[in-house]
Amino acid sequence: MAEKKTAAKAETAKPAAKPAEKPAKSVAKKSEAKAQPRLKALYNKEYKAKLLKELNLKNINQVPELKKVIVSSGVGKKREDKKFTETVALTLAKITGQAPTSRLAKKSIATFKIRKGMGAPVGYLVTLRNDKMYEFVDRLINIALPHVRDFHGVSREAFDKQGNYNLGLKEQTVFPEITFEDAAALHGLEVTFIIKNGSKEGSYKLLELFGMPFQKEVK
Repeated sequence: MAEKKTAAKAETAKPAAKPAEKPAKSVAKKSEAKAQPRLKALYNKEYKAKLLKELNLKNINQVPELKKVIVSSGVGKKREDKKFTETVALTLAKITGQAPTSRLAKKSIATFKIRKGMGAPVGYLVTLRNDKMYEFVDRLINIALPHVRDFHGVSREAFDKQGNYNLGLKEQTVFPEITFEDAAALHGLEVTFIIKNGSKEGSYKLLELFGMPFQKEVK
């Protein structure tokens, strides 16, 4: 009995296990700062204040801000060509890092033998927001556009009344993610920049700060 009591006392005397140490907050903050996309950091630190001053706005909440980017591609007459439609979907996934959604016809077009809501997709699109959006815009402006043949800048006139901007590309091969096999079926892309608090002037200045290579103004 004495031995059992001694063993029981020894078990109760064991020190409690120490809780796992939490990582230092400073380390977590540093990793978050490193992961922030370059253009997003520049917008928050510099561009917001610059736009507020240049556009003579009274409130920081009135400053133009990029809300989302839509990357889309239509398949047209080749909608029944499975290999082509797969290439289009794969292209969008590769250059955006996000799976695309298919688009069905919203109206009937007799010329292309398209009926409203028909089963075969007429195109694919990806909607980018937050970090993925800024990363894509950075690669588009600094890597893809400089690879466009005979490039002389993008149009200054492609803004709508709300200040959103549309950019068309004839070939997907300007993106470095596209391999030789992916380039076998060439197709175009359309990139739409949706801008909060946008206007033709404000949105132009925002995209210009991001480095968008607009065509030189003709005097």
